[in-house]
Amino acid sequence: MKFLDLAKVHIRSGGGGAGCVSFRREKFIEYGGPDGGDGGRGGDVWAEAAPGLNTLIDFRYQQHFFARSGQHGMGSQMTGRSGEDIVLRVPAGTEILDEDGETVIADLTEQGSRVLLARGGNGGWGNLHFKTSTNRAPRTANPGQPGVERTIWLRLKLIADAGLVGLPNAGKSTFLAAVSNARPKIADYPFTTLHPNLGVVGIDGREFVMADIPGLIEGASEGRGLGDQFLGHVERSNVLLHLIDGTSGDVGADARTILDELAAYSPVLMAKPRVTALNKIDALDDDTIAERQAVLESLTGGPVHLMSGVSKQGVPQVLRALWSEIAPSRGTGAEDQPEAPWRP
Repeated sequence: MKFLDLAKVHIRSGGGGAGCVSFRREKFIEYGGPDGGDGGRGGDVWAEAAPGLNTLIDFRYQQHFFARSGQHGMGSQMTGRSGEDIVLRVPAGTEILDEDGETVIADLTEQGSRVLLARGGNGGWGNLHFKTSTNRAPRTANPGQPGVERTIWLRLKLIADAGLVGLPNAGKSTFLAAVSNARPKIADYPFTTLHPNLGVVGIDGREFVMADIPGLIEGASEGRGLGDQFLGHVERSNVLLHLIDGTSGDVGADARTILDELAAYSPVLMAKPRVTALNKIDALDDDTIAERQAVLESLTGGPVHLMSGVSKQGVPQVLRALWSEIAPSRGTGAEDQPEAPWRP
């Protein structure tokens, strides 16, 4: 399935049906009076967070969604049929923005949540509504209210417990493939990952969702390398895992680049808990590992985990550190032990 996280959509609600000008015409009834019915109501346009979706690819092939208009009123006091509503089915985590791309209309973070995007027009009154004691045969009817037409943006932000950040070729996809059943593309060149990937990670009988985004480069917060779009996918994460390539020539500069981009993109993202890990230690000797670990600890002001996504060395310790930050949001303590399986 192709991944798409931004789509432009044109919507229009249905217009109301016009009221009817009609009079009762029946044998032996000399003064039948007005009996024009009202017009039907136009259909609404809704957006709903539907289960089983994780991409906006459906909106690449259809960008126009127009609800049906209401039917006109008819004689014999018959009201026109109302137009059918249209529902835009989007994944949970979708932000709905106005045409300017900045004003947030709604944020659908839970499955089943709905929001009204465009209300259908009311139906017009038939001439029966205009009958008075002095005007017994009105020939006036209202037209239906027109529908609402607007352009909106749909932006998907993945909902994950943990988010992977780092420079290109830092080993993020290798790590995700090692700890989950996700199978992202892995190769020895930068920007192998071109769209975010999700994986369910298990540790000590507990599970959480991890998001892997494409590598960030200097200027990502300003849109360079589509970094501003990718960073949006880790905004909802409870904790960030900052992976640093241990084989890089200057690990301090690499780590500083990511921290600067996080701070420039959003102070909220920078304030999230972070777990820092030095990756690819299986390709380094002990002295180099100790030296680069000390550089990172002085830069980040916290502990730096040592790991290798290929040999899985130190991976369980990193996952436990992530879970300790995720556990409060689940309403459980990090030190709680899972229940032992039942045995006869």
